[in-house]
Amino acid sequence: MKTVSVILPAAGSGKRFGAETNKIFHQLDGREIFLRTIDLFSGRDEVRQILLIASAGDIAELSARFGAELESLGVELVQGGAERSDSVRNALAKLAPSAELVCIHDAVRPCALPDRIDAVFQAAAETRAAMLACPLHGTIKKVDPSGRVLATVDRDGLWEAQTPQVFEKSLLIEAYAQGGGATDDAEMVQRTGAKVTVVQSGPNNIKITAPQDVMFAEAVIKHK
Repeated sequence: MKTVSVILPAAGSGKRFGAETNKIFHQLDGREIFLRTIDLFSGRDEVRQILLIASAGDIAELSARFGAELESLGVELVQGGAERSDSVRNALAKLAPSAELVCIHDAVRPCALPDRIDAVFQAAAETRAAMLACPLHGTIKKVDPSGRVLATVDRDGLWEAQTPQVFEKSLLIEAYAQGGGATDDAEMVQRTGAKVTVVQSGPNNIKITAPQDVMFAEAVIKHK
């Protein structure tokens, strides 16, 4: 397996979660969400570096409360930028020279399964760019701002993007050097003309956005 640097973006405001502090500090079955996410990667032989991106205010709290544990896990803190793309660029500037692949994973997505991480790492090693995604199964409606249904959307070929998203280091650096931003890193890479391989995941790989997501994620963690 190729060597990997892991970037964990956590600099967002998390307004939808409704808490006074960043949702990364919320506990998930007795352990903070961001630490559970770090645990997904900290024990893997191919992972040579973990970069946690946080806002300036959160970096101070992370250092004060979790500095010793983060050091023991080999985690380096990176200050975020105005936009997510700026934050990732800040982290790219700190990549270890030994890394061959770069894995970007949401810091509030703590339930990724080890075999899915294995699979997306392997796919990226073979194809230069790969991501986890989940096919859409429900009936999909397009709705206007007033809440009225405009159309039923054909779900054939529609997948929900997830993370990890993993890329050859030089390819990701090239993508971000072009400037601009995107909703995810795969879109940035696609703008270079590169193809991104999808590795199928499932709905258990949840991104914690709202308080009700915590209950579901705790059930997944306990089941694991």
